[in-house]
Amino acid sequence: MTSLRKTDVLGLLEEHGAVVAGHFRLANGLHSPVYIQTALVLQYPHVAHKIAKALASQFPQNVDVVISPGTASVVLGQEVARVKKCRAIFAERNEGMMGFRRDFKLERGERALIVEDVLTTGRLTGEIAALAMAYGARIVGVGAIVDRSIAGLSLNVPARTLVTYPLQVSPPESCPQCAAKVPLTEIGKSPSTTFGAVE
Repeated sequence: MTSLRKTDVLGLLEEHGAVVAGHFRLANGLHSPVYIQTALVLQYPHVAHKIAKALASQFPQNVDVVISPGTASVVLGQEVARVKKCRAIFAERNEGMMGFRRDFKLERGERALIVEDVLTTGRLTGEIAALAMAYGARIVGVGAIVDRSIAGLSLNVPARTLVTYPLQVSPPESCPQCAAKVPLTEIGKSPSTTFGAVE
């Protein structure tokens, strides 16, 4: 089956404990009482492949390369590339900028599909798109499991996700949990553990 219903995707996320409650500081600085940890689902290859088939089906055109931003989306990108029968590469942040390492490169005119696990603001996706276009690649679209944006995504390419799950977010100065002195939560740790931002 190449398609999953939204309820199926939500069911998979919830079944594997990927929708986590706590007090999180996101990479954009905002705070949220909910975090989506897709790695808990993607750790199972048969489930990751099922999700990848559904995501790949959103982009029927030919693709030469799938690009993932960092380690969080590499597993998903690899599985989508398997379905699309193309290669998979990933970008990494180095000295504050996203770039390709490990001798990864793009050829001019290659059709690139950007694959992420979760889209929030689209900032990182925009960096990847700009990087790929600097090589002369053509972005055919952006695919993700979850769109958790609250203000829409300002991307200039088609963005398709399997499920929409907008998050309640607040600036730190008006965060109800901060006002109640609830400690920040570290992914995979108890809610009493404090830490830095999560992607």
